Formats: sequence, C-alpha cells, structure tokens
Amino acid sequence: MNLFGYIGNDVVYGGSGSGSGDSSENVSLREGLENSGFEVNGELMDFYAENYVERQSEGFTGNDYSIYEVPVSEYPDELIENAKDYSDTAVFVVGRVGGEGYDLPLEMKEYTGGDEGKHYLELQQVEIDLLELVEENFENVIVILNTSNAMELGFLEDDEIDAAIWIGAVGSTGSNAVGSVLRGTVNPSGHLADTYAYDLTSAPSYYNFGDYEYTNVSYENNSPYAATAYDEPNGNYHYVDYVEGIYVGYRYYETRYIDNLTGECDEEAYSAVVQYPFGYGMSYTEFTQEITEFEDNGTEITMTVTVTNTGNAAGKDVVQVYYTPPYTVGGIEKSHVVLAGYDKTDLLEPAQSQELTVSFTYEDMASYDYAGLKAEGGAYVLEQGEYQIRLMDDAYNTIDSRIVTVDRDYIYNDANYGARSTDGEAAVNHFDDVSYGENSIWVSRADWEGTLPLERSTTSREAKKETVDLLKDRSYEEDGQAEEITVSSGNLTLADMEGLEYDDPLWNDLLSQLSVEDMSKLIQLGGWSTPAISSIGKPYLMEVDGPAGVNDVMTGLNGNQFMTDNVLCATWNKELARKKGELMGAEAASLHVAGIYAPAANIHRSPFGGRNFEYFSEDGYLSGTMVSAQISGIQSQGVYCYLKHFALNDQETNRSDGGLCVWATEQAMREIYLKPFEIAVKEADVQGIMAALNRIGAVNVSESSEMLQGVLENEWGFQGTIVTDSIMACDYINIDRALLAGTDLVLSMMRTDFLTENSLETATGNQAMRQACHDILYTEVNSSALDTVKQPTPYWLYIVIVADIAILLLFVRYYVRRHKRMKNWKESQVQIMKENSRE
Repeated sequence: MNLFGYIGNDVVYGGSGSGSGDSSENVSLREGLENSGFEVNGELMDFYAENYVERQSEGFTGNDYSIYEVPVSEYPDELIENAKDYSDTAVFVVGRVGGEGYDLPLEMKEYTGGDEGKHYLELQQVEIDLLELVEENFENVIVILNTSNAMELGFLEDDEIDAAIWIGAVGSTGSNAVGSVLRGTVNPSGHLADTYAYDLTSAPSYYNFGDYEYTNVSYENNSPYAATAYDEPNGNYHYVDYVEGIYVGYRYYETRYIDNLTGECDEEAYSAVVQYPFGYGMSYTEFTQEITEFEDNGTEITMTVTVTNTGNAAGKDVVQVYYTPPYTVGGIEKSHVVLAGYDKTDLLEPAQSQELTVSFTYEDMASYDYAGLKAEGGAYVLEQGEYQIRLMDDAYNTIDSRIVTVDRDYIYNDANYGARSTDGEAAVNHFDDVSYGENSIWVSRADWEGTLPLERSTTSREAKKETVDLLKDRSYEEDGQAEEITVSSGNLTLADMEGLEYDDPLWNDLLSQLSVEDMSKLIQLGGWSTPAISSIGKPYLMEVDGPAGVNDVMTGLNGNQFMTDNVLCATWNKELARKKGELMGAEAASLHVAGIYAPAANIHRSPFGGRNFEYFSEDGYLSGTMVSAQISGIQSQGVYCYLKHFALNDQETNRSDGGLCVWATEQAMREIYLKPFEIAVKEADVQGIMAALNRIGAVNVSESSEMLQGVLENEWGFQGTIVTDSIMACDYINIDRALLAGTDLVLSMMRTDFLTENSLETATGNQAMRQACHDILYTEVNSSALDTVKQPTPYWLYIVIVADIAILLLFVRYYVRRHKRMKNWKESQVQIMKENSRE
C-alpha cells in the first residue's frame, strides 16, 4: 500500500488547548496500517519524513494552518514509478487541525500552501495536484479524511476515487482501527453528526461568524480589579449575531428547499447543495428497517423497529427517528425535520434481526414560542395538527412514517397546562434583551429571500445605548434583607456530610465553621484544584482538563488520549459513550483526580469553529444524549464533571476580549444551544457546570442570574457547582456580581484579589459566599473526591504543585505575547478583508 499526503506522516490526533493530549506515544497511521497486516511503502514514507516541517503552533492554544503538502514538482519520477511497482493501491490522506483560541481561516493566501480566495476547509491547489497525480498513476484510490471539521468533499465524486473514510481525530490508538476498517476485519457503522454541503459558505451562519467589533465602546480598564497583564488598552468589545435563528445545520438544509404549503422538497435544488446529509453513513453490509409496532397513548410515542442484516458481513446499524411538525407561514419557526430519538443495534450477523424501541413524549415535540405568538411572555407550545413521525436513513431519506394528530394547542405555562413534566418551573422568556436587543431580522422560512444574509456582515457597528450601559455597568446591588452570617467553632468535617441532602440542617452547622477568609480562599483558588480548608477538614482536591481524557497542561498529568468527542458522537452509540466515560473516570480516579473539566457540549454552529473537534454535533439533542451518557460513565467512577462551556460559546474568535456579545433568539438558544446542557442536567445529573467566557447579549454568563438561576437551577433543577472559565483569560468578570448570579468558583490559581469589600464586608456578599461554598462542598462530598486523599499523598503531587507555579508564570508570559500576536493577526485579517471587498 502507498500512503500519499503529508498528513499521512503527521497525523491529526486531536486539537490544541484543554482538549489536547500527549501524542508522543500514539500509534501513527503507518503503524496502524501495518498492525492490521498491510505492508506500507517505506520509500514513500521516508520521502515525507525528509520533507517534514514542524507545525509552528501557538503552544497551549492555536494551530498552524499551513498546508505543508510537498509540491508535485518535487516528487522524483523514480519515487512514483517505484510506488506503482510496489502496489496498485494508493491511499491519499488529507487533514485539518483545530484548537482552542482560534477559529479556522476563511482566507488562506497568508498561509504556506494556501490559495488566495479559498478557505481552510477546501482542498488547496497543492493538494489537488497530488490527488490528480495519484489518480493518474494508481488503479485503486482511497481517501482518508483526518479532520474534525466538515470539509467540502465534492472531489470525492471523481470517478477515479474508489472509496473514502472519515476518521476525525483518532487519539492514541485510533490508527489501529483505521487499519482494521480498511482491511475489512472491522465493519464501519458510524453516521455523520454534521451536514456536509458542497459549499460550506451556503450555511447562513457563514455570513455572521468571526470578527465583528463595536466601534463605540471600549473595554480599556475594564477589569474590576487592579490592572493586569491581560488588559488591552483601547480594546473594543466584540459581538456576533446568530441571525440564522433555529436554522443551524440540517435544520436549515432540510427546511430550505421545502414548499411551505405542500411540504414537497425541491430535490434538484437540495441535491445541488447537500452532499452528505446529517445522519448519513455506510457499511460493508446492507440492512433493512421496518416499523413493526407503533404506539401513541396521547402523551408518549413509541416506535419499535426491526433491523435485519441483509448483506454478507456482520455489522451494526443505527435507527433514526425524526418528526415533522405542522408549520404555519408566519407562525412559530420550525425545522421540517427534527431528530427525536435513535438507537444502535448490536453486531448483527448476516440474516440476523434485532428489535429496537425508540420513545419520546409529546412534550419533546413542543417548540419554544419566544415571540409570544401563542403564549405571551414565552412558553413551550405543542401546536395542534398532524405530526409525521419518520423512520429515516438520515435527515433527508425517509424509510417509513406514521401520523400523530394533536387535537389542540398545548401551552406549557402556568396559565394553561403548567410546566413540562421535566421542568421544575415553567419555561418563560428570560432573554428578551438578547432576542430583541441588537438584531432585528432573524432568518425565517416564511421569507427565505427577505431574511437570509447574502454577503458577509461588515466587521463593525455601533452598540446600542442599552448595550453600552450593560457593558459599562459595575454596580453592586445589596439586599437590605440579608442577615449577617455567624461564624462559630465546631468539630464537623466535610466527611460528616456524606450522604446528606442539600438542605439538611447539619450543612448550616458546617458552613458556620467557615470564616470569611476560609470562604474567600475556597471560592477564589479554584483553578485545577480546590484548596485545603482546615476548619472543616477539607483536603486539597485536584481538578483537571480533559475532554479527550486526563491530559492537563496545568498539572502535568498525561493520561490516555481518547478520540475526540465529535468522532464519539458519530458512532450514535450511547453505550459506547458511557463506556468512554467509565474509562476516563477510572483513569482520573487512579490519578487522584477529583473532578474533570469535561465534556464540552457546545454546538457546531459553523464548520469553521476552532473547537469543533471538542464538541459533539450540530444538533442539540444528539449532542445532549451522547454527552449525558459520557457524564454518567465518568461520574459512576466517583469523579465529578464540569460540563462546559455554558453557553453559546460556539466560536473562539473574540471569546475573551471583554467577553464576546452573542445575540440570538431565545428559541434558538433553548432548542439548540442550551439543549445539550438541559439533557445532561435532567438525565445525567451532572454535578458541575463551567460558565462560558462569552456574554449572552451584553451580560457575561457568569454574571447572568437569568441563565444560572432562572434557567439552569429553577427550570432544570441543577444542583452543584458553577465554575468560571479560566479567569486568566477573562479578567473582565466581576466575581462579586457573579456570586450573586449563582457562580460559585473561580478558575484561577494563586490570586485571591477577585472579591472586594462588596463580598467580603457586606451581609449580601457574605451570604452569597456561603451559598457558593455550600455548592462547592456539596459537589465534592457527593463524589469519591475524599477517597482520593485517604491514602498517603503521592510524592509527585508535591512536584506538580511546584510545577503549577512555574507553568502559571510561563502561561502568563505566553498569554500576553499571544494576545499581542492575535491582535496583530486580526488587524492583518481586517486589512485583507478590506482589500478583498475593494477588489
């Protein structure tokens, strides 16, 4: 076998930042192929090794987006002739990197190997030339896609290409699986968790994704604390408009070409835009699916599907169930199809069948009416009419369907049918200031032509006065009814709280043993650990990064590097997600880790998202169910999770420059971006949440009582710890105000100057501190965290603590330098865009 392409010798194992890992001992693609019995052309691999260029990454965050493919002109003639003699099969590998801190380039002319006028997720000319060379010289051509971001793949339809496999980012040993799939000893059964369009700029999100700046409001001296190295003089605030509303991913592509009156699809127009629908997958065998039972009891729908392997190889298949709701032009926005449930078969031998049952409730089909068309003030509404329940191959191709008729409008608010059965309080609008604050036109299927953006937005605008006022607001509102706290001596320890309910009176006794100084220390020293508190016998507890496993740059721990979560999501296998969680949790516990900053449940709003490798899918339901399964696995091992980044942290550009202002409809927020977090709270009882760096509208997430208390706690019933994202990157968060909003813990190290006299010297602040400590301690004692320190502290932990200090100092130096480089890069990109617009 001949392995062509630079990436074949420089495999993308994961991404950068908190989801990174130690890849030094990982199985290379060549090793994976050879471990599966293939013989790989060593001369060709030597050629790539000789032409290797080390990527100039930005360190902890960022990536080198250059295309280091060797130009065809530099391939010796004898190398190609020898390769043809070696094998008639060529594997062409194309890869793309991503990571924390940066989104993927929309213009490649500034990068080595890049083409002017092209974005990063399409083949550059140097790659096209190599692919053509391979196609001209080899009888069998296979393409491997080593990328976590959806690419433009029209080239796969070349007649000369015989097969292609998407592998995402493979982690420590995933290359072995690639070899097994190509050998045929393992039958692939994945299905895409994103829509693959021929032209990625066809997504409406493309036109409002990236760098947009307010021209009239600066965050100079924005930090509520003493000036720090992170403050950028004269730095302006930034924003992003989610103008597409609910029409993200397949919700757009599967709706855009539907006639609103007839429900018919313009198949020719659709097929010219979408290459591979959401949920698409292939196998080495064939399956049939048949609805064998269908029950509708008026509140729940249950579909039983018989799956039969009709091919010649053992394999697995996925059952996908969607619904099509009734839509009225000008009414509540609705996608033509919405994923309602799914399941995956066991390994089925040829001719073997299995029954799978998928259930969901009427409530699950309700849409959120933020505009008050049916419910003033907002509510979930299940509208009267016919709902088509579809068994589908993917989001486009229907196998069979049934009709369910809803006899009236069901409005889930206090004035009508009450809260949904899974909510503690009925959902109402909490974010009118976001839905209506800056953007006045959201995409609507009632008027595609009048609402879809046609060109990329300008890079700047003035913020409205209400936005400016919120961005500049530093007020602190004291509660005149707050009681002074009492501090008393006692002999209770944290371990005494094991098994107690959150509101058990004994908690008050324990919390009263905490002085203001104790509480200040516990709240503010929450970076990658929580400190020891002697007054309650609380030990030092370690917390780490780890969406791809226990791989943490701040503590120096390096565990197994798992495949990225978008690859996990493409399995559509909740049992596998739970198993991954169990393995991660067991490894973390063995390393004396109490909590882990994982998984990450943000949405693939755009294929250009820098951290799409770390996030699961474009769909909130699929993301949420897979996230929940993984969390259940991790927490089953006694390790608590901080699900991140809550919420709407779906791009890296400007996420921490004063806090990116995100404007979206509350319907889009609830049905897509908040959905994975909602499912994880309700189904997995996640014990921690990490608040995002960005703002919801003009209010920072960590300071949003509407988000943290109104939605997360009161509606969904979350009970646990809310931690900020790294304060080292977001010094603009006012921690005094954040505590009042529901934030508990500061992800910081070595600094205890975030809290001011507002918290330290007032009854309101002291009560907020006590509440935060209650949440932190409740989370820790309801895990196995204390068990991790009942054995002698390992010697390496002391080394890690010392190393933490050194790493922090290096990180500060690096971050400041990176911030300056990022500013210069942004300025150059703005200039490029201006030049392009003039051209």
